[in-house]
Parts: sequence; structure tokens; C-alpha cells
Amino acid sequence: MKSGASKPGTGKSGAGSAGSGKTGTGNAGMKHFEERLERLEFLGEVIRKSDVPLDEALKSFEEGIKLARSLEKDLEKVEERIEILTSAPDAKSDADLELDLFDEGE
Repeated sequence: MKSGASKPGTGKSGAGSAGSGKTGTGNAGMKHFEERLERLEFLGEVIRKSDVPLDEALKSFEEGIKLARSLEKDLEKVEERIEILTSAPDAKSDADLELDLFDEGE
């Protein structure tokens, strides 16, 4: 298999989708987060290969940086939301909580 920057099954490099495609539902948004995390891990593997041409490694690195920044922002949102939920004096019961961690349109 050629060690390109595209993960099999994705059909594209994913750099332009790093911060898009959020669905507004927790499970789907988390799935998208996990897919982007897997993509970042894949890019790390690509970069580590000794037979990858420099230009492909650079493209993978650039995409990886964009993904890492996007994932970090999402994690910060999660941390902020958890802090709000756990520190609120009149916190709702667990059954009433809706996190909306991955808002649509970001």
C-alpha cells in the first residue's frame, strides 16, 4: 500500500473537515471526535514511516496539526461544560442533563 496521507475508507485527507460536521447530538458528535482522533493517530503513523516522501510527510504533519488544534478546542469545551455542570449549586439531576458538547455549525 502506498503510504499517502489518505486513510483507507475516508476518500479524502480530512484537513478541511477538522472542525466541521458536528451534528448536535452527543453520540454522533463524540463519534466524529473519535474519527478525527483516529485520523490524527493514522497521520502520526504515516509521518513515522521512513519511506514516506518529504512532501507527503509535510502534508500529513500540517493536517495533523490542524486536527490536534481542533480536538484540543473540543476538549476545552467539554472541560468547561463539565466544570459548569459540576459546580452549579442547583445542578439538575442526571436525567435532565444535556451536554451539547459538539454543537452543530462549528
